Amino acid sequence: MKKFLCIAFVLFTLISFSQVDRTKIPESGPTPEINLGEPVKYELKNGMKLILVKNDKLPRVFFNLFIDRQPLFEGEKAGISLLTSDLLGKGTKNISKDEFIEMIDFMGANLNLSASGASGSSLSKFFPDLIDLLADGLFNPVFDQDEFTKSLDRFKEGIKADENSVPAAARRVENILAYGKNHPNSEYATIESLNNITFNDIEPFFNEYFLPNNSYMVIIGDFDVDSTINQIEKLFKKWKKGKISDKAIKTNSNSKIAIHFIDMPNAIQSEVSFQNLIEMRRNNSEYFSLLLSNKILGGGPENRLEQQIRENKGYTYVARSSFGSSKYSKSRFRAYTSTREEVTDSAVVEMLNEIKKIREIDVTEKELNDVKAKYFGNFVLATESPSTIANYTVQIETQNLDKDYYKNYLSNINSVTVSDVKNAANKYFNIDNGQIVVTGKGSALADKLENITFDGKKLAVYYYDKYGNSIEKPIFNKEISSDVTAETIINKYIEKIGGSEKLNSVSTISLEASVTIPGAPFKPKAIIKEKSPNLTSMEMSVEGMGTLMKQKFDGNNGYMEQMGQKIPMENDQLESERSQKGLFDELYMDTATMEIVSLGPVDGKDAYKIKTKENSFNYYDAESGLLIMTEESTTQGGNTITSITKFSDYREVDGILYAFKREINAGPQKIEFEITNVVFNEEISDEFFK
Repeated sequence: MKKFLCIAFVLFTLISFSQVDRTKIPESGPTPEINLGEPVKYELKNGMKLILVKNDKLPRVFFNLFIDRQPLFEGEKAGISLLTSDLLGKGTKNISKDEFIEMIDFMGANLNLSASGASGSSLSKFFPDLIDLLADGLFNPVFDQDEFTKSLDRFKEGIKADENSVPAAARRVENILAYGKNHPNSEYATIESLNNITFNDIEPFFNEYFLPNNSYMVIIGDFDVDSTINQIEKLFKKWKKGKISDKAIKTNSNSKIAIHFIDMPNAIQSEVSFQNLIEMRRNNSEYFSLLLSNKILGGGPENRLEQQIRENKGYTYVARSSFGSSKYSKSRFRAYTSTREEVTDSAVVEMLNEIKKIREIDVTEKELNDVKAKYFGNFVLATESPSTIANYTVQIETQNLDKDYYKNYLSNINSVTVSDVKNAANKYFNIDNGQIVVTGKGSALADKLENITFDGKKLAVYYYDKYGNSIEKPIFNKEISSDVTAETIINKYIEKIGGSEKLNSVSTISLEASVTIPGAPFKPKAIIKEKSPNLTSMEMSVEGMGTLMKQKFDGNNGYMEQMGQKIPMENDQLESERSQKGLFDELYMDTATMEIVSLGPVDGKDAYKIKTKENSFNYYDAESGLLIMTEESTTQGGNTITSITKFSDYREVDGILYAFKREINAGPQKIEFEITNVVFNEEISDEFFK
């Protein structure tokens, strides 16, 4: 397994991470004036509204077509809007898919179509052509059966990939707890709901909900206003009105503060959040006070949550808070972080303390002025983007805002006082009726969470599965029979996968694997070869890019080659490689030095957790005896890094059961290995490993 972990950590280094901007906040100056431009408004007979803003600074034009509708609850066909959006823009009844894409590329333009609107931009001279393509793509779309099948398969694969994702489970259950299961904001696509969607559902869905009488099209840039209106009126008049749903959206009411826990046995770190529902519209007189109150609490890298939880306590890297606004339903205030398992309970308390503090104690004038200055700079910079101006313009029209709302935006921020911040925090950070949602490893966290006290009261803890269903508290540490020992567990595993005689007959293992790195623009291929007792060779490559990395160990010395450079193995890695005694670790384990830590659930199955050595644990399915997970912690630069590897899809190869799927999680990163071929006892010379 070390071979897979080594590849994983090398790949992690190839992924770039953004750095937090910790530049000094500038002193406040005069409040800047923001001018979004004077729009020309025009309404088509079908109800579609045009908002055109002339700006000839650059020879470019940006547009945004926005459908102003309340969120849809898709029910048993959840995911249909995503599927529909994915099929748009792949050709029309007049233009093939390839030709459609080539025409956009030729213009150097971009065009994005979805079931809820469209956006795009181009050079001014190509803008009329872009509008032609937009209209053709929306009113003459080709919904192709083959494309539908491909899209459906991609979404299903995405769901499978996220099945054991701790952040994905946390976000899913947070939404369900906040809004209830029958709310558009908590709905999520499943394999079952996608299977309920047929190809014949797509076009009727699109025609029913893609309507002109609640649509707005904003155009900003260097274009001729009159000719653009004429062109759009000619092209879009075929778009027929329809019935707009105005059914009220019901949400849950917040309950008394409590901890809501989702058990994820594979969690490396815990997801922690506090949330409560709020009634907030952008035209609310308290909007700007809440904006700054949130900014001070958790709205940026200098915020209080991060200063306390990261800088002072060292529990995490990032801690934030946010809030939403909606004219259709309640929205959420949410404070959140990801933290180490062993300090999860402490992080919960610190988060609650910071929320309580901003409600009860005035912020300082300096604190308030600093966030105002920071906000001024960000806001002014944002208004340089045409897409931002388009969004602001649409918001004025759709959210009942004064026409000078954004012109006076910074003045309104500047007028917020210390008492305004405190009042907003008390009203909208509802600490007495909020929900603390923790997602992590139950066997390590449950007892600690059940002993958290806040304001002198012990908080109740409720338990959920990863789909938001309420459950009884799992039995995390079940009683272990006296006749079960580390030795019997290891022996059962050896027999299950083929027996010691069969395993000892294997002198080499050669395998190929497809590697998936979520979010990466490439999918590497791995070739791994091992020879008893400890010779190894690994090579990772990407089609069209060549070899990403190579690593070899000849039994005594080794190196890693990356970007054309050979780097000798460090002493600790050499010692680790030299200590390997064979190709199947369990054959050589000293069970007398091992201990059974617990018997508890792992992904719905009872598993024995065995401590194999310091900071290393193996999990064996209590029923089948198979290895299903390993956990290992190492310290680098003063930080503890825990890696969890999950094993599944055992298949028989020459009489030996071998795990064809390995999922490696280390911090926020995940890498999946899908083994495509395994060969035992291939002839490989020792020279190959040098």
